[in-house]
Amino acid sequence: MGEVSERGTGTPESDELRTMYARINEKHLFPFWAQRSDVEHDEIRQLMAGARAQPFHWSYARDLEALMLQSARLIHTGSSDRRSLILVNPGLRPRRATVTTLYTAYRINDPNEMMPPHKHTASAIRLGLTGQENFTGVEGENIVFGHGDMVLTPVETWHNHGCVGNEPALNLSVLDYPLVEVLNALEFGHDYQEDGIRKREQTARFTPDYSRKIYGTGGATARFVSHARGVGASSPMYVYRYDMMREVLERNRDAESLAGLVVEYTDPIRGGPVFKTMTFFLQMLRPGEKTAPLNQNASLLISPLEGRAICRVDDQHMFDAEFRDTIAVPGNHWMTLENPSSTTPAVLFIASDEPALAAFGLLRRAARTPAGDVVKLG
Repeated sequence: MGEVSERGTGTPESDELRTMYARINEKHLFPFWAQRSDVEHDEIRQLMAGARAQPFHWSYARDLEALMLQSARLIHTGSSDRRSLILVNPGLRPRRATVTTLYTAYRINDPNEMMPPHKHTASAIRLGLTGQENFTGVEGENIVFGHGDMVLTPVETWHNHGCVGNEPALNLSVLDYPLVEVLNALEFGHDYQEDGIRKREQTARFTPDYSRKIYGTGGATARFVSHARGVGASSPMYVYRYDMMREVLERNRDAESLAGLVVEYTDPIRGGPVFKTMTFFLQMLRPGEKTAPLNQNASLLISPLEGRAICRVDDQHMFDAEFRDTIAVPGNHWMTLENPSSTTPAVLFIASDEPALAAFGLLRRAARTPAGDVVKLG
């Protein structure tokens, strides 16, 4: 039997192979047959070498504050229905994405400023950072919110943002925009009307305390109202107050877990995450606490609300984050979180694309025990 010539060694076969690859590229095709890693065309390596999100830390004081204040001075409500700065991951640029499927944006509203309603097929939350009179109106529920409060603006719900107080209000947004864009499902609406008349503000149809009055803290479901709000693709509870979530952490302060003390924001009617594409957590790191090393293929966006947190990723990155900062931890990295204070707790707001991975049976989570064993997490 004749010998098979080595590819890539200057033989006629290697010349023909290079010509074939050139023609494949010209025809907008990609060859998918695995080759050895020491030859020119290793398709598996090429397939895995696409743009990937990087672990990254945005400091509000260093990177954002001056630009946020400048944007408030230069960008006015007459020319826009939003004033936001999106955190763009350097590994994904020019895509508007903080991690592969999600983005975080910061918004500042001047005192007594109201922007007109809009809607979109991306799901979103707003998290109050500074000011106690942030405003988001969602489908006729006018919500005033402050530090640590989370407000939902579900898919296809009309909503508008602003500030109803005499001090500027800063909040943080998380959207599944990059995922919806990849699925070719991203749409926006800006022409808000009631009875055929275009309006700059929605008429209130619910009381401002509706979410808390009807849904409380869970465990009791009102049977005297319809819970079919929006298009039914999210939790019908549109605001989750910080004091409610914070109290759950405080009540369980002595609990033990490799992953740390974490509570998830959940749908009070159906259970599970508030959206089908992303979920949110509040995590307490008690004084001096350090989590076990954690690894998951879901991506995380971490924003301290109290205290500081040191985030180590793959023993290559160390991010020291404080209030108003954001850390991006893409999936498939080892991570630990640590509270450097010996006297006060650190409380972190965390966004994740876990539900999107779980829907396809792809979610994987693990921790490394003090003995060095890797164990799966539920």
